[in-house]
Amino acid sequence: MDSDTLYSIGELSRRTGLTVKTIRFYSDKGIVPPTDRSPAGYRLYGLDALARLDLARTLRDLGLDLATVRKVLDREASIPEVTEAQANALDVQIQTLRLRRAVLRAIARRGPTTMEMDLMHRLATLSQAERHRLVSGFIDSTFKGLHANPEFVSLMRSSMPELPDDPTPEQVEAWVELAGLCQNADFRVTVRRTAEDQAEEPFQQDVSTLHDALKQAMRERIDEAASFGLLPASAEGASLTDSLGGLYAHAFERAGDSDLRRWLLARLQTTADPHAERYWQLLAMINGWPASPTLAPVYSWFTTVFAKSDDDNRKRLMQ
Repeated sequence: MDSDTLYSIGELSRRTGLTVKTIRFYSDKGIVPPTDRSPAGYRLYGLDALARLDLARTLRDLGLDLATVRKVLDREASIPEVTEAQANALDVQIQTLRLRRAVLRAIARRGPTTMEMDLMHRLATLSQAERHRLVSGFIDSTFKGLHANPEFVSLMRSSMPELPDDPTPEQVEAWVELAGLCQNADFRVTVRRTAEDQAEEPFQQDVSTLHDALKQAMRERIDEAASFGLLPASAEGASLTDSLGGLYAHAFERAGDSDLRRWLLARLQTTADPHAERYWQLLAMINGWPASPTLAPVYSWFTTVFAKSDDDNRKRLMQ
């Protein structure tokens, strides 16, 4: 092909496979400027037009906009530079599409309420930072004016829901439930009360380690009682609660308190609040953390027996 040869739009169309309309459009946008015009006024193009059209088609097929394509062709931007930027943009789009797909599947699975539909819409359209603000706003509101337990508040702030790039419908449902829970006034009261109760503890050792040990002790004693066929309201069950009560009393240095039983019962009822436990379960599901076994049945059984034995003691004293 002669480098001095000029070609009409029709000839370029036959050589490239692009339509005449497309080439004319590219020419109007400066992607493939004409080299000259025929005596009749028709546009004529040089040999470089073929290479420019091939590159323009490739870049457009990869999703680059016309302005960026023109910068590449005019050597105002390099191909590695613009393709890296395009790849980054595609990452964001892919993540958004995956999230929308998970939301659609979650909607198809459960037939959500109007409020849940609103939350799902917000989930699909908000950025990660905006989704964080839904939870951080709940934390700000819940702990406003509370300065006695900064460690607990810090824990809440550091444990934020982080949806993966390709969430499952179950993780979407968990996020929606957690967002709804954060709007629950009773849950806010429970979380604030928990922080206040912990702030009143008289010693500073690692509370989480201590609670793990106490929970394990509770499980071992309850399993032992169940293996002997003890019923929750049996006398043996009351002895079990006394034993576990002693563990808590020793741990929290309250063994001499006459009001220990009421204090322990109130503490366990707060810890066993289903909303509080559900919050951490949902958080683990969203973040892909290992699920911890629920302690709600353990606490419920324990507090029921404990309350009954406490009531029986009061009746005996009144006799």
